[in-house]
Amino acid sequence: MIIPKGKLVAIGGAEDKGTSVDVGEIHRQNLNFFELGILRRIVKEAGGPGARIEIITTASMIPLEVGNNYMDAFGKIGCTNIGVMDIRNRDEVQREDYIKRMEKADAVLFSGGNQFRLSSIFGGTRLLRLIQSRYRSEPFVVAGTSAGAMAMSNTMIYEGSASRAHLKGEVKITTGLGFMNNVIFDSHFEKRGRFGRLSQAVAGNPSAIGIGLGEDTGMLVSEGNLMEAIGSGLVIIIDGHDIRHSNIADIPVGNPMSIERLVVHLCAKGNGFDVAERKFIEKMAQETTPVMGTWE
Repeated sequence: MIIPKGKLVAIGGAEDKGTSVDVGEIHRQNLNFFELGILRRIVKEAGGPGARIEIITTASMIPLEVGNNYMDAFGKIGCTNIGVMDIRNRDEVQREDYIKRMEKADAVLFSGGNQFRLSSIFGGTRLLRLIQSRYRSEPFVVAGTSAGAMAMSNTMIYEGSASRAHLKGEVKITTGLGFMNNVIFDSHFEKRGRFGRLSQAVAGNPSAIGIGLGEDTGMLVSEGNLMEAIGSGLVIIIDGHDIRHSNIADIPVGNPMSIERLVVHLCAKGNGFDVAERKFIEKMAQETTPVMGTWE
């Protein structure tokens, strides 16, 4: 198996951008974004404040606002070499100027919104193949927040009400952008009560590890396999490899599921997980995020 040279940063959504907090969206934790923030970690992994970062706002229905928010956020931490690709359809994704820009980028960030827009617009395209190739063969960073994180894996949840996720058939699965196999990402995990949703996805795909990302929290993936929790919240790992009983295949659609021996791990900042070994890691190698105004 070829080990990717790039890194993935999957973010649970509502990451603190150093701005005032929108009511009802995210409550600031007791950690300072500018010291421990996810966006600064992305910049560091991409090579520092001079790195070229392209933001893809395809998933969002308010792309101008989202793009401006990220431009402002990266600007606050000293990054000015930022571009926004507002790709609305499969015709636009074929544009040669987007290909050339992505060839020169050090990182790409997929914004939040609707992950089904990402898979249906980017699937099978030259631009997606370029991003996949650069991630696998170069120290290229692929980041995604909310929908952008959920679309990173090969198996992607695209629909599912949290209140009905215990019923067979309520969680809809399709193919994502394919940067990582054998995992399923879910976002806004705690605040939107998505444990049942991810559990059903894992029960139907027990070879995959479920990664539930809390808000202002993410997983940084190195070597295509080693994950490190970053940010201020919690990552919940759901492992279905040891499931003994599951009724998911036999019950009619709309009936409650039952599962035995679903293994759950809780990861805070600095904890990790080895996907290949299905192993919780208490402490990853010490990483430092530069404090405000300084960079390594």
